[in-house]
Amino acid sequence: MSGRPRFLAITGATASGKTDLSLALARRMPVEIVSMDSRQVYRGMDIGTDKVDRKGRAGVRHHGLDLVDPDERYSAGRFGRDARAWIPDIEARGSLPLLVGGTGFFLRAVLDPVFREPALDPERRDRLRGWLEARSAEELERFVRLLDPPRAALAVEGGPQRMSRTLEVALLSGVPLSTWHREAPPDGAGLPGVVVVLELPREEMDRRIDDRVSRMVERGLVDEVRGLLASGYEDEDPGMSGTGYREIAAHLRREATLEEAMDRIRHNTRRYARRQLTWFRHQLPRDAVRIDATASLDDQLDTVIGALRGAGLVSEGVA
Repeated sequence: MSGRPRFLAITGATASGKTDLSLALARRMPVEIVSMDSRQVYRGMDIGTDKVDRKGRAGVRHHGLDLVDPDERYSAGRFGRDARAWIPDIEARGSLPLLVGGTGFFLRAVLDPVFREPALDPERRDRLRGWLEARSAEELERFVRLLDPPRAALAVEGGPQRMSRTLEVALLSGVPLSTWHREAPPDGAGLPGVVVVLELPREEMDRRIDDRVSRMVERGLVDEVRGLLASGYEDEDPGMSGTGYREIAAHLRREATLEEAMDRIRHNTRRYARRQLTWFRHQLPRDAVRIDATASLDDQLDTVIGALRGAGLVSEGVA
């Protein structure tokens, strides 16, 4: 993709310090932040998604937060369309669009959009989803391998939600999802951007994840999940299937102690972070700027601003 970069993206695995770096950059230059996190789109899910707090939002305009309820789906394709609409509006206000988050497929949907999702009959889709939710992971995997072999490995790795999505498209459109990806035209033109990825040694990443889980519980994660369940949301709803919510829901059903639930959250978050690292290693643009996330915040800022200057996105006058 050629052309002048239109945005800066700060990405990296869970707990790598993306939010801190983005807010520090916002104190240096005019930016508006676009959350690039597939869980922070959900209303009422603040603590478990580590959403930026009200104080952080007060200092800089944010987009991409609190868009849908936990029982709604929000796809990468939809994010791509939303982000490609937000970016020119932010530019028109004289600010730099700053995409921040660790959902790699959201970033790809802006840089290199995939196909526009096929229209699926809502009533048939809802009935199918109910049936799929009652299936075990082993059954879902068997169906995926039968109906969409080229996508099976990726779908299985993504768990029940991605396997169900693969099956929905195959069964309701009559065409495997892998074929849509391969043959359908892209959902719009991609936008060029400067991509920065924060990198942490595994040991430090694990330590930060452990600390983050403890802080979430101290801040009230149990009460947040209790409130969501009381509102009628269930474990298999798209939002509630995220790490942290299923484990605490199991604790509230007395299926695990709080400490056991916290250990499971830590374990599952570390697994997710390792999947992120694999994706970042193979899927980011070759010119992505890699930053040591253990460096001081000032050093990280200097590297980011240097990359922005090199891309012509900021002037020499930015401190």
